[in-house]
Amino acid sequence: MENFTYYSPTLIEFGRGAEEKTGVLTFMMGVSKVLIVYGRKYVRNNGLLDRIINSLNTIGIEYVELGGVCPNPTDGLVREGIRLARAKGVDGLLAIGGGSVIDTAKAIAAGVKYDGDFWDFYTGKSEVREALPVGVVLTVPGAGSEGSGNSVITLEGGDSAHNVKLSLRTDSILKPRFAVMNPELTFTLSARQTAIGIVDMMSHIMERYFSNSNAVEVGDRLAEGLLMALINEAPKAMGDPTDYHARANIEWVGTLAHNGITGCGRREDWTSHALEHEISAEYPDVAHGAGLAVVFPAWMAYIAHHKPSKVAQLGRRVFGVEGRDDRSAAIEAVASLRAFFGTVLKMPLTLEELGIKDPDLDELTRRLHANKGETIGGYYRLTAEDTRQIYELMLAKSVEN
Repeated sequence: MENFTYYSPTLIEFGRGAEEKTGVLTFMMGVSKVLIVYGRKYVRNNGLLDRIINSLNTIGIEYVELGGVCPNPTDGLVREGIRLARAKGVDGLLAIGGGSVIDTAKAIAAGVKYDGDFWDFYTGKSEVREALPVGVVLTVPGAGSEGSGNSVITLEGGDSAHNVKLSLRTDSILKPRFAVMNPELTFTLSARQTAIGIVDMMSHIMERYFSNSNAVEVGDRLAEGLLMALINEAPKAMGDPTDYHARANIEWVGTLAHNGITGCGRREDWTSHALEHEISAEYPDVAHGAGLAVVFPAWMAYIAHHKPSKVAQLGRRVFGVEGRDDRSAAIEAVASLRAFFGTVLKMPLTLEELGIKDPDLDELTRRLHANKGETIGGYYRLTAEDTRQIYELMLAKSVEN
């Protein structure tokens, strides 16, 4: 096990009616005027925004609104939020929504306190040293941004005619001060939205699970248990969107999947996220979780033939495969994961099923390595030739051979 520091400052308010405590929690955050960041119609149409505003009014907290966050959030709204926050003198952010909304709020929180371009944080040109505090009311579980210090933003036209999608990771400064989580707020999510979130959660767990660090049995067992919980609860939530306990378990896994607990003491991978970010940057209509449903099995299939041991362990412990050797077990694990994604979650398994009929794999590969380096990967180092082959696997109906 590696040395590690773990810090999780986020207060979790979980359960029915939890959103009614938003005003008090915002006050406890030390904020007197908050910028409320949200998406398009959902929080307005279902009355959630009004309930949040009433909660703020009751405690005497002023607010400014910034709506319009879209999936795969872009730099334009972040810049507008920074301008608005400065002009109105807000001293905190309140994100109402899922990962895209929370990531946008985090970017604004960091950008307000910085004299340069907020994008410097995402390229590594500058480091986040201070930020406005962020609170969250979660409505779309999956991204885990409610418990992490991470944010993903797309710079439109950042690479000539292409978008650039990059992640920012901080240990603590951008971790939300609180997260309100009421599973009832997720009852209206469609089966597809639910499935996309579950794939995202599983991917966050597996990006940490695939590691070369030794003697991480506690982390491995935590990861495997969370994956098994999702596999068990997903059909219940897909079959009955109002199954409170299934929704509650899934939502809680989403937070634990990405708040760093399963990554303690280990070096992590994150190759599949990098591969997917290039896809959803180039094709913005691709939902991140749907993209991962295509990417992760393809990456695992490639790894099964090059370094199968951890893939085999996942297969044996989570899916109960019985391969006679690691390579056989790893191939069975890939088949099991694809079956769960495709049959249970009804997720796409190929780029064509994602709606991408003629992808430019050479361009995806070029930009991936331009953004991430000549070789990438924590569990297994990949060159451009390797990643090009993984993208090719995403064209195939079957990747297990």
